[in-house]
Amino acid sequence: MMRNIAILAFACVVALLGGVWYLTLRGNGSDDAFAQCRASAVAGGSAAIGGPFELLNAKGETVTDKDVITEPSLVYFGYTFCPDVCPFDAARNADAVDVLEERGYSTTPVFISIDPKRDTPEVVGDFAYNIHEKMIGLTGSPEQIKAASQAYKTYYKAQEGDDDYYLVDHTTMTYLVLPEHGFVDFFRRDVTPEQMADRVACFMDNS
Repeated sequence: MMRNIAILAFACVVALLGGVWYLTLRGNGSDDAFAQCRASAVAGGSAAIGGPFELLNAKGETVTDKDVITEPSLVYFGYTFCPDVCPFDAARNADAVDVLEERGYSTTPVFISIDPKRDTPEVVGDFAYNIHEKMIGLTGSPEQIKAASQAYKTYYKAQEGDDDYYLVDHTTMTYLVLPEHGFVDFFRRDVTPEQMADRVACFMDNS
């Protein structure tokens, strides 16, 4: 009799744990539809990064995030005088856009300047177009750029030097933003165009 009770109790515990396990998996799946696409977790959740911004395009026109991010976009914060990192990263993003296009996906690379003193609308526009014809170059007032940078939790600080020849320390990650979902993931500098394209495609397929 005691043995039967013990077996029944064990069975109940197994059933309970199984139910908790199922609900946990089910909950995780519903909380993040893109879980299988992410390479790493985002501290604080993806909702903590990104948001509205107001900047100037290559024509000097005021645009908002709604005007710019009309399809899946690769957003990068940099500056045109950057000697190596920014051109390399921007070119990598452009290559990823081309790889995605070959696979039937349309995406837009976006370059946001963090150097308003030198990067006029025309300068940042020429820089972006020379990297990729689809790349959107944006700049703005110091206040506008600071607001956009803070929304995406990026860092930048100009080094001391000549008024015309100085470097700017800054965050070097690229952000994937979907019109319907906002920021969903980021890419480090060591990610190749093909790897980036794979992950972006995953997000687009599951959006």
